[in-house]
Amino acid sequence: QVQLIESGGGLVQAGGSLRLSCTPSGHTNMGWFRQTPEKGREFVAAITWPGGSTYYADSVKGRFTISRDNAKLTLYLQMNSLKPEDTAVYFCAANTQNTHGYWFPEVYDLWGRGTQVTVSS
Repeated sequence: QVQLIESGGGLVQAGGSLRLSCTPSGHTNMGWFRQTPEKGREFVAAITWPGGSTYYADSVKGRFTISRDNAKLTLYLQMNSLKPEDTAVYFCAANTQNTHGYWFPEVYDLWGRGTQVTVSS
């Protein structure tokens, strides 16, 4: 089975930026989720295939951008104006069946192992 691999996490000060990457992205709908012990796993952003429509959680809208480079088979999450509440383990996921409901973790059948993002105040 294909293993998704995330990279780009780290420690950053509030107001800073990070770019997460995930490979391989594939010709399918893709998403980013994040998880904390307090909130569990929550939807962050999604991008469709082939149209490239994008969707965001209200908490990150205007600050985060999801994109994909089809030639490099890589999914990105550009995170700007980071806040301490963005601290979490971030996961990329693939919805290989293109099932409706991009905000539900259950429609994604391939997951990465996650990358830690820590935002200090």
